[in-house]
Amino acid sequence: MIRTMITGLACLALTGCGAVYSSSSVPRDAPGVRVLSLTADSVLTANTTPYVPRALPAVFEANAGAGSGLGAPGAVPPAALSRPVRPGPLTLDAPPAVQSGPYAIGIGDVLLLATRSDGSTAAELSGLLAAANRRQGYTVRSDGAIAIPDIGRVPVAGLTLEGAEDALFQALVANNIDPTFSLEVAEFNSGRVSVGGAVANPTVVPVALTELTLDAALAGAGGVSTGNLDFALIRIYRNGRLYRIPIADYLSRPALQKTVLIAGDSVFVGEEFDLDRAQAYFSEQIQRAGLQAAQRSQALAELTTEVGLRRAALDETRGNFQDRLALDAVERDYVYLTGEVRMPSRFPLPFGRQATLADALFENGGFESKTANPGQIYVLRAAADSAEPGAVIAWHLDARNAVMFTVATRMQMRPGDVIFVAEQPITRWNRSISQLVPQVIAAGNAAN
Repeated sequence: MIRTMITGLACLALTGCGAVYSSSSVPRDAPGVRVLSLTADSVLTANTTPYVPRALPAVFEANAGAGSGLGAPGAVPPAALSRPVRPGPLTLDAPPAVQSGPYAIGIGDVLLLATRSDGSTAAELSGLLAAANRRQGYTVRSDGAIAIPDIGRVPVAGLTLEGAEDALFQALVANNIDPTFSLEVAEFNSGRVSVGGAVANPTVVPVALTELTLDAALAGAGGVSTGNLDFALIRIYRNGRLYRIPIADYLSRPALQKTVLIAGDSVFVGEEFDLDRAQAYFSEQIQRAGLQAAQRSQALAELTTEVGLRRAALDETRGNFQDRLALDAVERDYVYLTGEVRMPSRFPLPFGRQATLADALFENGGFESKTANPGQIYVLRAAADSAEPGAVIAWHLDARNAVMFTVATRMQMRPGDVIFVAEQPITRWNRSISQLVPQVIAAGNAAN
C-alpha cells in the first residue's frame, strides 16, 4: 500500500496535477496593494475617509403633532394643558378660606313640609298614618319657588331655612290656613362637588346644611387610590382657578384636610405625570358647567380625527418603506464578509449612524474559531487617493492579542469595504490533505 501511495504521489508530481488546494490571501508584495497595520493610532487615519451614513426618510422623524388646536375653549386650567415632565418639588397652592354661613336653599332642593292634619281623631291616634298625611315634599323649581296646593307659589331660592319658614308662615296666614308647620330640607340637589381621578369611586357629593370639607368629600369617593404619593396632587378647580395640594402636605397637615369646599368645586386626584386624565376630567367639568360645551366637544372630536388621520398616514408611509426595504428595493450601503467567517454575507450599513468593524464582523456570528487565523483579519478598502486604478489599502488587524478587538470597535466601515479573515496554516494543510489523499489513492490504484 505504501508503495502504491508513493507511486501515486510520483504520478501527481510528474503530471503537474492542478487539483492541489489553494485559498485566498492578502499578499504584501502585490502591485497596487498597501498593507497597513490597524492600531489604536492608525485607526484614526482609517476613519478620515469621508462618509455620511444614509438617513432614514423624514417620515420616521415626524409625529402626528397636536393638530390645529382647539380654538377658544374658554377658561381651561393652564396646568392641565402643560406638557408632562418630571416635576421638581411639588408646590402648595391651597384655595382661600371661605366664609361659612347658613345653608341657602337652591333650585332642585326638595323641601319637606309637615302641617297639622285635618283627619279624624281615630286617624290622628294612629301615629304612622298621621305622619304620612301631614308630610309632603316640594321641589324648588327653576323659577326658585315651590308650588303648594291651596297656597300657590312661594319663592324660597336663596333663602335660609329660617327665611323659608318665614315666607311659608306669611303665605299660610295670607290664605287663612293654620300656620302650624315644620320645614326641613329632604334632598340637597342645588349645590354639589364632583370628585374624580385616582379615587376608589368617583362621585358627586352634595353640599348640605353642614360644611363640606375636603377629607369628607374624598371619603365619600372611597378615598385616594394613587400609588405614587411623592408626585400625587389634589387639584381643586374653583371659579376658573386651579388650586394644588400635594398629597404629602394633605396627609401631614390637618388644616388642609379640613379645607371647606363650596358648590361648583371640582376635585381631581392624580399624579403630576398624568395630566392627560386631568385635562379630560376638567374638560368634562367645564362642559357640565356650560362653558362652551358644544363648541369644545366638537373641537375635541375634530382634533382627535385630525391627529388620527395624520398618524395613519405616517404609519402607512413607514410601512411602505419597510416593505420596500424587505424586498431590497431601497438603495443601501454594504460591507462584505468573506474568508473564515461563520456566514459569508453582506452587512448593510445602518441608517443615521456609523458602523464599526466589530459590528459588521459579529453581526452574523463572527469568525470560525477553529479554522480562522485571528492574526490575519483584514479590511480591504479601495484607495481613493491613489493614482493607480484598482489600488487597495488592506488594513491588517492582528487580534491574536484579544485586546486588539477594542480597535475593531473603533474602526468605522465604509461602503464597499471587504472584511477578509484568513485561514490557519494548519487549516490550509488539512484541506490540502483532504483533497490530495483521494487523488493519491486513485492514482495508486491506476498504477497498480
